[in-house]
Amino acid sequence: MTASTTKPRLTSFAPQFLVDDLARSIAFYEKLGFAFGEPWEGFYAIGHLDGLELHLKEAPKNEAERRFRRENEHLDAAAGVDGIEAFYAQCTANGVAIIRPLAATEWGTLDFYVEDPDGYVACFGGRASTPR
Repeated sequence: MTASTTKPRLTSFAPQFLVDDLARSIAFYEKLGFAFGEPWEGFYAIGHLDGLELHLKEAPKNEAERRFRRENEHLDAAAGVDGIEAFYAQCTANGVAIIRPLAATEWGTLDFYVEDPDGYVACFGGRASTPR
């Protein structure tokens, strides 16, 4: 018997957001392009977009912590996007709540922030399609 070695490879790493209203949160993330299957037992849903996952769980959360994170610009998630300008245009056309518009960063990307209905803040960023 020969022993084979398989190098481990991470295939998924997804945030789980605690939400007040699962249907409302699903509707918000669908505006970003996520697709959801039927929620599990009515309280848990997994969204998929470009091979990535987002887990939503209807459960109580700590309001003071949410306020603190937002006030201090602590992100809950960050995503890299190819075609950042087109993605930003898609989000604004779909009515996504933008809390920081698309702007150049000191590290050479274009970033923007969104806030979901439960106060989670996500940054989307990428290289400009044409040099600025």
